[in-house]
Amino acid sequence: MFMTRILIRNCHQKAAKEIERASNILVMAGAGLSTPSGIPDFRTPGSGVYDNLKKFNLPYPEAIFDIRYFRSKPEPFYEWAKEFFPGVNYQPNDAHWFIKRLHDHQKLLRLFTQNIDGLERITDLPDEKLVFAHGSFSTASCTFCGSNADIDTVKASILKDEVPYCTQCSGLVKPDIVFFGENLPIRFFTLQDADPELADLLICIGTSLEVYPFANLADLVPDNVVRVLINRDTVGSFGRRKSDIILNGDIIDIVHKLEKEINW
Repeated sequence: MFMTRILIRNCHQKAAKEIERASNILVMAGAGLSTPSGIPDFRTPGSGVYDNLKKFNLPYPEAIFDIRYFRSKPEPFYEWAKEFFPGVNYQPNDAHWFIKRLHDHQKLLRLFTQNIDGLERITDLPDEKLVFAHGSFSTASCTFCGSNADIDTVKASILKDEVPYCTQCSGLVKPDIVFFGENLPIRFFTLQDADPELADLLICIGTSLEVYPFANLADLVPDNVVRVLINRDTVGSFGRRKSDIILNGDIIDIVHKLEKEINW
């Protein structure tokens, strides 16, 4: 047990030194980044979003995020969205602020996030540093004609249990979250091609690395770039490169230890 604690401490020290050395850190984040804020992830049995959608009597759990189902029955998504608009019920946690500190210390190249909750933006990370791979609540548009809609108006309608319609064609409007059947943002693909080559450190935090093409990012950084995994479990290809640093456990506890090592 004593030796195990020493090995774990050494891993934290190694990760901290890499963070101090780096100046272009590429961060990948998944649902595990937001679960300490109280937001359920998608797949955890009993508490994940998919399990919590049973009350809507959906034909299948993913239907609430299927564009074809939404167009025929939008109410379940709007009901779900009432709870998850950024800043309404949930706030950034210490892991979000850890990423913000990377930016404050001029070390953050980019944050690629799978999360749609927008908590990263609430920390005042500039938009240029953010890539919402699966979209976000920051903008809205018509699902029929594609016209932009005012997100504050859409939010107000949803919070009042009203269906927001397009002022141009009367089509259904929704926040620009990527649904099944929709394409990922062009910004994701553009920066996915460019950023891995610019990175001098990769931090992967709170993701299962099961959803593609997002998961590809972890393997696109050159072999000489150190990769740090902050996650409850070891996932993806982590452990296959000699320079990989794997920090398993509670995400908040890990970032606290890293910040202590760095004297932040």
